[in-house]
Amino acid sequence: MRTGVCYFPEHWPRERWETDVEQMAEAGLEYVRMAEFSWAVLEPERGEFDVEWLDEAIELIGDHGMQAVLCTPTATPPKWLVDERPEIRQEEPDGTVREHGSRRHYCFNSAAYREETERIVTKLTERYADNPHVAGWQTDNEFGCHRTVRCYCDDCAAAFREWLAEKYGSIEALNEAWGNTFWSQRYTSFEEVDPPGPTPAEHHPSRLLDYARFSSDSVVDYNRLQVDLLNEANPDWFVTHNFMGRFPTLDAYAVSEDLDLVSWDSYPTGFVQDRLEGEPTSDQLRAGDPDQLGIDHDLYRAALDRPFWVMEQQPGDVNWPPHCPQPGEGAMRLWAHHATAHGADAVLYFRWRRCLEGQEQYHAGLRKQDGSPDRGYHDASQAGAELAAIEDADHVDAPVALLFDYDNLWALDEQPHAPDFDYWSLLDAFYGALRARGVQVDVVHPKTDLAGYDAVVAPALHLVTDGLANRLTDYVETGGELLFGPRTGVKDEYNKLRPAPQPGPLADLVGASVDQHESVPAHLETRVRRADGDETYGFRTWAEWLEADAATPLLEYDTGGVEAGRTAVVENDVREGTVVYCGVWPDADLADALVRPLLERADVPYCDRLPEGLRVGERGDYTWVTNFSSDRFGLDPDADVEWLLGDAAVGAYDVAIADGRIVDGLSVERLE
Repeated sequence: MRTGVCYFPEHWPRERWETDVEQMAEAGLEYVRMAEFSWAVLEPERGEFDVEWLDEAIELIGDHGMQAVLCTPTATPPKWLVDERPEIRQEEPDGTVREHGSRRHYCFNSAAYREETERIVTKLTERYADNPHVAGWQTDNEFGCHRTVRCYCDDCAAAFREWLAEKYGSIEALNEAWGNTFWSQRYTSFEEVDPPGPTPAEHHPSRLLDYARFSSDSVVDYNRLQVDLLNEANPDWFVTHNFMGRFPTLDAYAVSEDLDLVSWDSYPTGFVQDRLEGEPTSDQLRAGDPDQLGIDHDLYRAALDRPFWVMEQQPGDVNWPPHCPQPGEGAMRLWAHHATAHGADAVLYFRWRRCLEGQEQYHAGLRKQDGSPDRGYHDASQAGAELAAIEDADHVDAPVALLFDYDNLWALDEQPHAPDFDYWSLLDAFYGALRARGVQVDVVHPKTDLAGYDAVVAPALHLVTDGLANRLTDYVETGGELLFGPRTGVKDEYNKLRPAPQPGPLADLVGASVDQHESVPAHLETRVRRADGDETYGFRTWAEWLEADAATPLLEYDTGGVEAGRTAVVENDVREGTVVYCGVWPDADLADALVRPLLERADVPYCDRLPEGLRVGERGDYTWVTNFSSDRFGLDPDADVEWLLGDAAVGAYDVAIADGRIVDGLSVERLE
């Protein structure tokens, strides 16, 4: 469990480098990531390379007992290359070309850019193949950032047609799969199929879904080109890529299949402003949201079922969200511990020093622009020392799987059927209920082998194949506990409605079908009541009327509308297991009321419901308690505890670590 930093020696005078590296070592940092945006410095003119500066920086890092993580510099092709080969640039749907002057302006399907990529990556890997101070490589930087996964240029059009031909075999099969009789959209050849450009009305949903799949596959293929070159140069290097938080257009599972290590970039106070529903609270603006970060930690950990890295950790205030409040006291330390509790083996802060030029001048570093230590430097030093004192913890062993799939994300984004229907937010409702009970979660693809999980939660399996239905049925019949959310089993894999009532091929497993559905605006009454009692709960956005067959009704609508008295939630015993289908988007109380009996049936230990902002995470034989709020909390474990860090009173934005597992029976009180 290590810490590190991202460094740009090319931004600073050479005479400063040794001081910088000495201070990194003094802070306990062990990894230094470099060179992701340095192509124009490494190759200022075609064929004229200047790599001695990088040689020197790597040597300094090694001399001070640290290791370098190098990056392929392909995220920023230099101006001379753009001028020589302008066809490498991306295009918007309307044909607007993305120009040089920022970053990520290249097309993944450009044969010219792939040729240039192979040339620069080969040059660098040959240079450092035998360098003992280089631990591994990061491919490119944040694939798809700034809405750049999907390009609409001629190269992409040609590649899309080839992708479709390989997938469907004949244009007749494509027409049938997509349902192109609608609005006279049939094609007579693959050459007629274009990328989706501007249209008067919405696009065909099947065409959009396949273009999303194709675009993501293009990134997978481009990344594989780089991975193969790196592996060929030195098979002992680890190869990773730094994904982004809650990123919608790139299938991280697919990219990860070619990686040795998954990493991602964590910016908590920015994320709550630009990718979390609703207005952030004051605590969230100071420290972020633990579950928003947690779901990404658990996704990237589960992608390869092994520890991950945070390749960029927010070091202080940042430049890109709408507002840039200073993080709470200790927040930069808190984030490193929170990531470690979820399975991170290294946390690298971005960046070492606030830069003096370019687009990121308002992005903090661990050091200020004059080189003096900033708030993040002290936090990083403290976190590094604390984590170094913890003996190696085992991998996170999560008893519950939450099913997440990019195809479902893309399909629901295309046809949300309600202005506030957001796939990520629906995941949050179920994930947050599990984490509020102290339960560790793996966020996994539906194709994952589920046999090792005590319980499975599937918030929205919108697209369901017969094969997936069979696997889920086998899981439940052999003793698995399964909870479905709304909009499950609506469509087939081509994004078409099935000629059978929802949940389609899951109907026998659920023991019920959906008679009607509705999207519900906020001003309509949204309550459900237990079928066998008076307890009521709230819901929002989406509601389905269920017709129970073999299943037992659990909750019914408690409103004055046409849905009053109809079934909203059912439970079905299937041989050795149980299925619950929730036809509404649950509020926090309802989600908890569904999750708690699920955990009991699955014999998964859990704690009293935790306050907002406070979370516990078990990794091996250790338990981390992380407080993302400005309140103080007192912990009352059900057994004697040895505290390795902190104690049972956890302060604002603070951390405690117990030697042992304390979730089962844990209770918490807010302290004055």
